[in-house]
Formats: sequence, structure tokens, C-alpha cells
Amino acid sequence: MECKITSRGAELYAPHEFDLKNTFECGQCFRWYKESDDVYSGIVKGMLVKVYRDGDTVVIDGADEAAFKNHWREYFDIDCDYEQLRREMISLCPALSAAAEKINGIRILYQEPWEALCSFIISQNNNIPRIQGIVSRLCENFGDDIGQAYSFPSAEKLSVMEPEDLAPLRAGFRARYIIDAARKVSSGAVDLEKLKTAPIDECRRELMTITGVGVKVAECTLLYGLHRMEAFPIDVWMKKALASEFAGISPEELGMTAGIAQQYIFHYIRNMNQ
Repeated sequence: MECKITSRGAELYAPHEFDLKNTFECGQCFRWYKESDDVYSGIVKGMLVKVYRDGDTVVIDGADEAAFKNHWREYFDIDCDYEQLRREMISLCPALSAAAEKINGIRILYQEPWEALCSFIISQNNNIPRIQGIVSRLCENFGDDIGQAYSFPSAEKLSVMEPEDLAPLRAGFRARYIIDAARKVSSGAVDLEKLKTAPIDECRRELMTITGVGVKVAECTLLYGLHRMEAFPIDVWMKKALASEFAGISPEELGMTAGIAQQYIFHYIRNMNQ
């Protein structure tokens, strides 16, 4: 089904379904909030917007036309044919057909790299409501007031602080990791822009020079912040899935469909256990 995405008269078209719940509640983002069935509000690049369905149309309410055309096409990955990716994924690994059938319409959001890195540092040993709480306090205390919400603070702003300055976040051991990440990113020691195109193993090594960033956080940053679709984050849910329902699946064999496969598996196995 063709899905139309619109805002203030400007329109974008996606060649496949767009499921808001599966996209915003699959664990890839922490600043989208469900207001009611199929209505979500979010803060993206300093913009407070509401996204909802109106029949076959996804409406972005609050984005001006310039931002809509220049930003949302990339953010929602409009030009990528996810239906084709799903078919390729299943052909490479038929065991994924059940997950792909049950959990459809997921898009990998192209989030701001620094925000994704920082958010997934916060995600360590944490649950989604608490992650959202820490991220919200980070923005309220150190972001800019954009009217009814706050922007995500830059790495440069956080880089001049000490871990104890982040006490209002109640982030615990993660405060030290956030500050180290901010300093490395703002100094260029970790060049997030370069990591969008550098060899994937080089990207992993560079991200893991940040204190507290291990394999999982690096993979999440690559997939959700740098849109490296060959990345495949593995956490407790994924380990269980790969040892049971999806035993024998190799991320390397999935190539550029690995990232979307990870989302299908993760969301599928998590929903089965709820």
C-alpha cells in the first residue's frame, strides 16, 4: 500500500506501509511519546511535532514546509524501499518470515548521531521508561527551550562539564560515560560524520574508544544514528532470540538487511514475552 506523508500541503510518498507503533515503540528512539492510538509527539532536531494517521496518510503536524522537505525525508528514510529489503532479508534467511509477517511497517529512523550515541549510553542496564526519564532530564537541564519542550544538548555544551554536573539526571555511572563521549565527539577524536561512510569495523573501534561504550552501544549508534544498515545490535532479548526461535542466524550473512532484521527479531521476541 502506498503511504502518503504530508505536512502543511507538502507531500512525500513512501512505497510501503508505515506503522507508527512498530516504528516508535521498537526500542530505537526515546523522544517519541504515545498520546493516544496512532498519535505520537516527538522532539527531533529542535522541532516539537505530532505525527498521526489520517486514513492512508501520515500527518506531521508542527513541521514547517522547509524542514519537512529537507529533514523528514531523510529522518523517516522515505527513499528506501523497506518492502524490498524485507523480501531480500527473507530470501537470505527464511527463518525470519514469521517475524516479518507479524511485525511490519518498521522504519529505521535516521536520528541525529550525537543524540543516538548519548541516548544508547544512557540505555545501558536500563528500561525504556527510565531511559526516557534520564534523556528528558538531560534536555530539560542542558538543552534549549523550544517552547513546551527542550532540544537535545550538544556535545560541545556537555564537554566542558564534569560528571557531577549531571547529578540532576540521576544517571549514576553513566554520567562519566556521557561526559567522556561529549569530549571525544566535540574534540573530533570520535568523528561521527566520518563514521557514516568509514569501514564498519573501523567505526566500531572508534566508537569503543569512548569510556563505557561496548559492542552493543556501538552497534546501536551505527544503526540508529549513522544509518549503517549492516549493524546488528545484540542485547539480552536478542541473545535469547538467537539461541531459540532464530538459532543459526548470522548477521554477517544478512549484509545490508541486518539492521532491519534485527528490528523485526527484537520487536517480535519482545512482544511474545509481554
